[in-house]
Amino acid sequence: MTSQPMTKPTFTYVTYIKSTPEQVWDALTNPEFTRQYWDVEMQSDWKVGSPWSAKGSPMSGKILESNPPHRLVYTWMMPDDPTDVSRVSFDIETIGDIADMVCLKVLHDELRADTDMASKISDGWPRVLSSLKTLLETGAPMNSWAGIKRSCAGVSACEEVA
Repeated sequence: MTSQPMTKPTFTYVTYIKSTPEQVWDALTNPEFTRQYWDVEMQSDWKVGSPWSAKGSPMSGKILESNPPHRLVYTWMMPDDPTDVSRVSFDIETIGDIADMVCLKVLHDELRADTDMASKISDGWPRVLSSLKTLLETGAPMNSWAGIKRSCAGVSACEEVA
C-alpha cells in the first residue's frame, strides 16, 4: 500500500480597500502603521534577501520578492521551530480605472501539515487585515485581538490563551 503525500495547507484572503497601492504598501511595510493595526512593528529595508522582524513578536523571515507598491513576498518563521518556515505573498492591484480602490490578496502557503500554524493564521490574518482596511479607510484601527488573550511570555511565540 502506498501512502499519499500530505497536502500542505494554504490560506488565502482577498479584500478591497478604499485606498491607493502606495498607501497599502506603506501600511504593510512601515512600522508606524503596522503597530497601529497589528500591534507589532514590521522592520526591514524590504529588499530581496534582507531579513525582516516584527518588534513585539518573535516572528521573522527573509524577503523573497519586493516590487513596491505591487507585490511583497517573504518567508515566515517562528523561533521555537526554525524548521517550520512558510511563505506570505501580498499582491496589491488597482481596480480598473478606479483611482482610490485596490484589491489586496494575501496568500500564506508552504505551511507544514504537521503543525498548528494553519489554524493560528486562519484566525489571525482576517483580524489583522480587517484592522488594516479599517485604519486605511477611517483613520483608526480596530482592536485586532479583541476577545483573545495573548501570551508572549518567555522565548516562544505569542500564543492565544483561552
